[in-house]
Amino acid sequence: MPSFFETIQTCWPVPLAYVIGATPFGFLAGKVKGIDIRDHGSGNIGATNVMRTLGKPVGITVLILDILKGMFPVVVALCVSDFSLVAIAASLAAIMGHNYTFWLGFKGGKGIATTAGSVVPIMPFAILFAVATWLVMLKISRYVSVASITAALAIPLEVLVENSIRDRFDVPTFSFAMFVCALAVWKHRSNISRLKRGEEPKAGSKKLPPPSQ
Repeated sequence: MPSFFETIQTCWPVPLAYVIGATPFGFLAGKVKGIDIRDHGSGNIGATNVMRTLGKPVGITVLILDILKGMFPVVVALCVSDFSLVAIAASLAAIMGHNYTFWLGFKGGKGIATTAGSVVPIMPFAILFAVATWLVMLKISRYVSVASITAALAIPLEVLVENSIRDRFDVPTFSFAMFVCALAVWKHRSNISRLKRGEEPKAGSKKLPPPSQ
């Protein structure tokens, strides 16, 4: 096991992860098109709102970039450190960077794509299960928010099942999965409110919700 000093030396991917995660690709895509994406649709800088507002090609590009900005710093952390907590910290930093970017007054997106990208190197089976859950729930409900919330709930569930199969409870990884799930649900609280009011737009709908505050 590496010493405390050696661990500290390999922690530099964590702040790097926050800076990369904080890059607001959805906001920048809007600026390229001459708009502030926060004034359109749901007001979110994530790929879903970009897709609804600026079209699929731009939205898919933002989606891919948001995934990669979560994945890249975690892969770097895994390459430079054998201490699993460094990779977990880098993953959390990337997610928090997207959700609370310093470029936009510490307000950002809901973090689903960035979460997926940052979790893949650490919990690949959990993400596969979450993606499958997302696709099934989107097909059933036609609500992106419902699919995203359900996918977030699927992550700690898969980790729990995987730990049971291996007969070894990985406390840091499960705690990380629970935090990621709770954060994703919290960031979707405005969607949950719209769902209760019957105002949440379905996938493919031209109706856009009012910008969230």
